[in-house]
Amino acid sequence: MHVLVAGCGWLGLEIARRLLARGDVVTGVRRDPARAAALAEAGVAPLALDLAAPGAERALPRVDAVVACQAAAGEGEPAYRAAYLDALSSLLAVAARDGARLVYTGSTGVFGQQGGEALDERAPPSPASRTGELLAEAEARLLASAGQGVAASLLRLSGLYGPGRAGLLERVRTGRLALGPGDEAFMNFCHRDDAAAFALAALARGAPGGVYHGSDAAPARRREVVRWVAARLGIAPPSLASGGTPPGAPGPNRRISSEWTREALGLTLAYPTFRDGFGALLP
Repeated sequence: MHVLVAGCGWLGLEIARRLLARGDVVTGVRRDPARAAALAEAGVAPLALDLAAPGAERALPRVDAVVACQAAAGEGEPAYRAAYLDALSSLLAVAARDGARLVYTGSTGVFGQQGGEALDERAPPSPASRTGELLAEAEARLLASAGQGVAASLLRLSGLYGPGRAGLLERVRTGRLALGPGDEAFMNFCHRDDAAAFALAALARGAPGGVYHGSDAAPARRREVVRWVAARLGIAPPSLASGGTPPGAPGPNRRISSEWTREALGLTLAYPTFRDGFGALLP
């Protein structure tokens, strides 16, 4: 196949590498020309393009499939609207034009619950912020397109980490992630390699209009994560009582389930728990 990877950055490039390894042709899109050009080193055909620009779809090649991994260029509503709504409009236009499969990597940030609820793929979005509302709006637009004949699937990803992105370890080391108020909240993770596997499985076996979760098999409470990481680092668990950084406004507290997705897509996790994934990143 000829696959377009939109937002061919940290996650997108790993997806592109796996597509190339199985014999597909890959075009990778980045906003920044220098970062786009660097994709050629991996065998990806580079395309420097702002997908949020009006008429951007006219610059995209004809393809058999699209994997959408674009991310916001900053915080706040304008950046989120550009990345998750305007850019998605361009990709949906290409999928409709070419009859291409489209897998959109969304975010479990559409769930703002704070009561520790277990949320599976059937749970409706419940955003708790304006940016979460924009993510939910993008989901709705994607799923509406599936009802109009576009072969589009939604893959919500939990907190991504992996090689080159293991900031949680440093946050515990420096006390920015600490024991204290709110540490009973659940954290949800997905290793980059598993996220790439979820995306390729959704591309191969996902149903048009299907909603899938890319998350590991064991949501963990923040206190559990802090204590485990501290033990592996050989330090005392940081706490607010010992000078840790006070938390800001309460964040979400929910358990993301991916059990149905893993069964439906026939996928086995390489890193089923945060211990497996972060353990592989530690010396």
